[in-house]
Amino acid sequence: MTMATASDDRAMLDIFERLALAAGRLVMGVYDGAIAVRDKADKSPVTEADSLSEALILKGLREHYPDIACVAEEEIAEGLVPKALDGTFFLIDPLDGTKEFINRKTDFTVNIALVRGGVPSVGVVYAPCTRRLYSGRPGKAEIAETSTGHEITARRAIAVRQGEGPLTIVASRSHRTPETDAFIARIDAGDIVSVGSSLKFCLVASGEADVYPRFGRTMEWDTAAGDAVLRAAGGTVVTTDGAPLRYGKRGQADDSDFANPYFIASGSPAALVGL
Repeated sequence: MTMATASDDRAMLDIFERLALAAGRLVMGVYDGAIAVRDKADKSPVTEADSLSEALILKGLREHYPDIACVAEEEIAEGLVPKALDGTFFLIDPLDGTKEFINRKTDFTVNIALVRGGVPSVGVVYAPCTRRLYSGRPGKAEIAETSTGHEITARRAIAVRQGEGPLTIVASRSHRTPETDAFIARIDAGDIVSVGSSLKFCLVASGEADVYPRFGRTMEWDTAAGDAVLRAAGGTVVTTDGAPLRYGKRGQADDSDFANPYFIASGSPAALVGL
């Protein structure tokens, strides 16, 4: 792929937004009815909403960008893995927070991201139940409100805040670990907010929280879109050794392809004293 320009990124983000909104409509159609659940090979749950959303997103991406590989959660679960990645590829989580979805919570999302050179550069996170769409491309992050028909009605720019403490921590509702609690104890923590899915990144990106520590297993499709939004808003995502979280990880000696190490997503340098 040739060197991207700002106009290329804007055009791609527009496509991402349209696909995420359309996928959100499908997801809510399942949410408002009976939710049938089955277990994948790894015993994690999957629903018709996951499948419908992913099929719609992949169809749209492959029509617009046939030369860019797609790494999508449900295809990966079925063994459909791209043979090679050239450094530019899409990461798709069609329904992030499936457990929240099944339990009729509101904090599940549709995630679409472009990775370029190991960095999530363009991304959208759509929460169709609360009708909030977060988007990011280099130098610009936004939040949009949508109608009941999942059409954008208003949008505004967002940016991280430079909290000095006490810091607002956003943590996983379903995956809180002793390591997370130990990290929180090491920093000047104030409020602790629990929320599911990639919305944790988005709360930091919008200045509603300061830091999201993740000391638990995640996959790249879980994090890429929220990571892109946060970086666009001026935040950082680093591993526990302080290095930027990278994408396209394959052939890992101690974990599966596309698995992430522990990381800290932050809008405030003060949070990184806990590393």
